[in-house]
Amino acid sequence: MIKIFDTTLRDGEQSPGFAMNIRQKLLLARQLEKLGVDVIEAGFPNASAEDFESVKLIAETCAEVEVCALARCYEKDIEAAIEALKAAAKPRIHVFIATSDIHLKHKLKISRAQAIEKAVAGVKMARSFTSRVDFSPEDGTRSDRGFLIEILSAVIQAGVDTINIPDTVGYMTPQEYGDLIGFLSKNVPGIENMIISTHCHNDLGLAVANSLAGVLQGARQIECTINGIGERAGNASLEEVVMTLKTRQDLYQTSTKVDTTQLLATSHLLSQITGHKVQANKAIVGKNAFAHGAGIHQHGMISERSTYEIMKPEDVGFSSTHIFLSKHSGRHGLDHRLNELGISLPPEKLDQVFAKFKALADKKKHIYDEDLILLSTEGEYQRKFELISLKVMSEAQQSAKIQVCFRMGDQKIDVTAEDNGPVSALYKAIATHVELPGMLTEFNIQACTPEQEALGIAYISWQEAEGILWQGHGADTDIVMAAGYAFIDMLNGRDVRQQRLNKPQI
Repeated sequence: MIKIFDTTLRDGEQSPGFAMNIRQKLLLARQLEKLGVDVIEAGFPNASAEDFESVKLIAETCAEVEVCALARCYEKDIEAAIEALKAAAKPRIHVFIATSDIHLKHKLKISRAQAIEKAVAGVKMARSFTSRVDFSPEDGTRSDRGFLIEILSAVIQAGVDTINIPDTVGYMTPQEYGDLIGFLSKNVPGIENMIISTHCHNDLGLAVANSLAGVLQGARQIECTINGIGERAGNASLEEVVMTLKTRQDLYQTSTKVDTTQLLATSHLLSQITGHKVQANKAIVGKNAFAHGAGIHQHGMISERSTYEIMKPEDVGFSSTHIFLSKHSGRHGLDHRLNELGISLPPEKLDQVFAKFKALADKKKHIYDEDLILLSTEGEYQRKFELISLKVMSEAQQSAKIQVCFRMGDQKIDVTAEDNGPVSALYKAIATHVELPGMLTEFNIQACTPEQEALGIAYISWQEAEGILWQGHGADTDIVMAAGYAFIDMLNGRDVRQQRLNKPQI
């Protein structure tokens, strides 16, 4: 069994732009506990008063998981860690000191002998409070191997239970890192009774690969972070590590106690807290991780999921595979999605709709369900809504006021609304008049050309109720008009779908 040591709240939070307040840290810590990690490294108590309080609060709250505090091998650091962890049900202290000659000479300005002395003293002090003590030789992968044997032997005698080998600057390749773990496991006296842990940074994009190479050589704990956040290029990604071990048990012959169905929820929570979304193609938790766009892939997936998926989306928290319709999609993908929408077309009609679909897909990036319904029912229903004009009245430091004129069926409607910004005022004006419940959940606008008078395309999603999502798009050189066209497009798609559902089936 591999222990998962999560350092999102410590190393992860050190990423520029990823700082969290105490309330946010506690919220994420509770989710990490629900996820089933073995250890939460809650922070560095002596770094600041807020870090101390957050570690203390998490230690008091999370009783089902080991709560760890980081400390340099300095008395004040360890004293702060002990004080912060006093109420923890399962306290752990992680002490470290640099061991590479680069760090010893230029940062700490001490000798190797002094480093060993400080390391032993730090471990003994932490050990006086708890038997759960990790030791890390910072920049271990660039340290002299003989010196690593010497200092690790000393801290093992001093009472640690876990030896962590940090690739602090992400320098190693998998072969090198695995070889180092294997070397230490064979040459450090007493290490056979220790848990060997990995801590890999992603400067060369190899953090996950290095961590797993360590597992193959006997490591039994992996330090990692949600979404792979951390210093510089980040740490080993928790979700990638865990799902590799689960998916390739044939190779690694081990597992974790992580509830993988909570991975997506945990990733999303971190994104919400920090304001940083993961990229669409991020392994495991990216929105495209289980999305298929090419016609060949879609045909294979519709026939048999294992043709193009090595994991089940449900195992990580997604509801299902997503067949993403675009200009690369084929008839099988289109027909499959239409059937999911309750639209069954004869071959001749499907050919006609497919031709229109391809023409539309060449013009726009996103093909929504409403687009498919409009294409497949073209001529059957009239578009009920039309944006005629709008006028924005806005001044700096003041709310925006908007006058909107639009058509709803045979009615021409003029309405005025005021809100924080012109787009929100526009949507408020129309939604209130047409009695549209719900809220805007996504608003995205992109420029199609680099010129100053670029055409902007707006994409929106409107959540009416649980499981009911409407989408639309619109284009104009005026971004407020583009937003207005997108809203009207969404209303028309919603209206056509409702008309279709209410139409008697013969």
